[in-house]
Amino acid sequence: MSKMGSYEDIISSHNIVIFDGICNFCNGAVNFIIERDIHDKYRFASMQSEAGQALIEQYQVNDVGVDTFLLIKSGKCYFRTDAALEITKDLKGFWQLIRTTLILPPQFRDFFYKCFARNRYKLFGRREQCIIPTPEIRNKFLK
Repeated sequence: MSKMGSYEDIISSHNIVIFDGICNFCNGAVNFIIERDIHDKYRFASMQSEAGQALIEQYQVNDVGVDTFLLIKSGKCYFRTDAALEITKDLKGFWQLIRTTLILPPQFRDFFYKCFARNRYKLFGRREQCIIPTPEIRNKFLK
């Protein structure tokens, strides 16, 4: 069985977040999702990982850069603010209220997203290597 074949079961039963594994802000966002994912719907793959690269290729994501946040949910790939807003549907708390920003055109939302993404290393720093999950959450990360 190919490596991608082994991901199919995970994709069919979980939503996959693909993130920049060396970005401190992105790692914080992953931890934020994990803490609020009460139904255990999410799994994670860094863009730098074999799994992240295989999924990017499978979903034919062109022009993906480390500033692109991706969500694979129900066979569809969401990008940038669409990905973030789609995730809020599943989180406990009042995070669903953020979805009211969907009234704004995606190009408008993504303009601010891209401005932030270009400066996130300056604002939050970066790691030399991808996050190493603790044993308690290791099963949430694809390799």
